[in-house]
Amino acid sequence: MRIRLKHLGVALLLALPAALPAVIWTTPAYAQAASLQAAQATYYKNLVDFDFVKQWVAIPPKKGVMLIDARPAARKFNPGHIQGAINIPDDKFEQMKDLLPQDKSMLLIYYCEGPECVLSHNSARKAEALGYTNVKVYTNGYPEWVAKGEFAAVAGAYVKKLIDEKPGYLLVDSRPKRVVDKDGIIPTAALISDSEFDKHTGKLPADKATELIFYCGGLECVLSGNSAEKARKLGYTNVKVYALGHPDWVKLYGAPTVAAAPAAAAGAAKASVKVETGKEKGSVSTAWFERVMKENPGALLVVDIRDPKEYAAGTIKGAVNIPMAELAQKIGSLPKDLPIVFICSTGARSGEAYDTAKLLRADLNVYFLDAKVRYAGDGTFSIIL
Repeated sequence: MRIRLKHLGVALLLALPAALPAVIWTTPAYAQAASLQAAQATYYKNLVDFDFVKQWVAIPPKKGVMLIDARPAARKFNPGHIQGAINIPDDKFEQMKDLLPQDKSMLLIYYCEGPECVLSHNSARKAEALGYTNVKVYTNGYPEWVAKGEFAAVAGAYVKKLIDEKPGYLLVDSRPKRVVDKDGIIPTAALISDSEFDKHTGKLPADKATELIFYCGGLECVLSGNSAEKARKLGYTNVKVYALGHPDWVKLYGAPTVAAAPAAAAGAAKASVKVETGKEKGSVSTAWFERVMKENPGALLVVDIRDPKEYAAGTIKGAVNIPMAELAQKIGSLPKDLPIVFICSTGARSGEAYDTAKLLRADLNVYFLDAKVRYAGDGTFSIIL
């Protein structure tokens, strides 16, 4: 009897290594299935698939439909959503329901984060309770949309966050140069007009995994989508669009400053200043710089060459951020009809930026502030002599 029990114990020990992986791998799968089953129990009655949604998504937008992203804004919608969608997070439905159309018969398509996400289903029922009669839910939602090769659209808040905090991206304005010269460009963006895309691929980063965000004149403009497709064909793997584009940026953050300079050239002529140079070649007089910033700041384009985190902690009011590491890549976005002054904290990086700009674009009217500067968080600054 003891011998048989001993053999049985050995057999069990030998079987455990084979049995345990099955248990380990089956449990997550079971949990996922259970989660999906729980979500399915709350699904809204009218469900649609990718093909149905795709026929309604277009630039310019089609009439008679509203696409609604029910996910949270900052963590989900802003970094990526279906272009043309508006954001009404499910937990803010009551506060934001006025964004829904007045026509209760309009097609409403809700989506969220895939089959296990119930936010879109919850919001669809709320819309129906308000009297909307043509409500659908795209169950597979945003994850399937991008998995099938459609471009992710980003929100203006996400672009602003990149500009303020994150290096290693490229924002591209796809509009014609004459339009950019007139209306301005978003800070840090490179101008690569869609019509001349093939001539300027050298402005694109060597790293094909770099995050590229194309924009143009809003939801009526197809240029950013065209350029994004061209970039993808060149092998870039992280291509997105800022579908609301330049008009949205102006609405959210005011008139752009970087390349608005050419458009402001006429005004700059009235408010032009004579640059007073400093001791170092290419530098400006610190006293002159302080005076101009106080009396006539619009006469200069001030470019903060420090890293995004430094810039976010405090800079000069009106200054734009082009980190030194990105200057060569974005040199094409700088205007030639306005004095440009590079700034940093000590004069070292700003001087390097001056040398780089003179080497790459001799047509620019560039200078640098050769001084130690202390920046406050309210847009003011002080020069330390």
